[in-house]
Amino acid sequence: MLATLSGDVCLLFGLALLLLPLLAVELSRPRDGVWGAVILLLGLVLVTSSDRLRGAPMLAVLCGGLLVSRLSAEVGQSRWRALSAEEQERLSSPDHWLAGLQQLGAAFGSLGEGLGGLARQLKPSGKSGVSGKRWIRADGDPATPEPDTEPSSAPDDAEG
Repeated sequence: MLATLSGDVCLLFGLALLLLPLLAVELSRPRDGVWGAVILLLGLVLVTSSDRLRGAPMLAVLCGGLLVSRLSAEVGQSRWRALSAEEQERLSSPDHWLAGLQQLGAAFGSLGEGLGGLARQLKPSGKSGVSGKRWIRADGDPATPEPDTEPSSAPDDAEG
């Protein structure tokens, strides 16, 4: 249960780190996406392997999680201190975060439109290979062909 809980926390933290360049450009760095993906992978491993992490391995995971969280807090504090007073004030305002969420929504909307257009291009058209023609027999032809009473080929005398 502890591994699942720590895996869920890692998934949330990794997702937040992936979205950081979209929501707070001032706080993000170029490699944040890579670290976000690594933390997401760690979260997935913790959630899917929670039954195997008992005893000493779980203690190692907890110690590693504490170290990573401590390092993350220090990195966040140093990034906050590196900002100017104007940037800190702007990041503290709810208007900045609402604008970032609107931009994120617009990005997801355009992604959805692009994927929808791609799906429409890959989807076959409504017409199938069957044409709409109706075949009509001539009046003199019987509706069903009569079977031949004569054998079509002579039996092979070479057998036997």
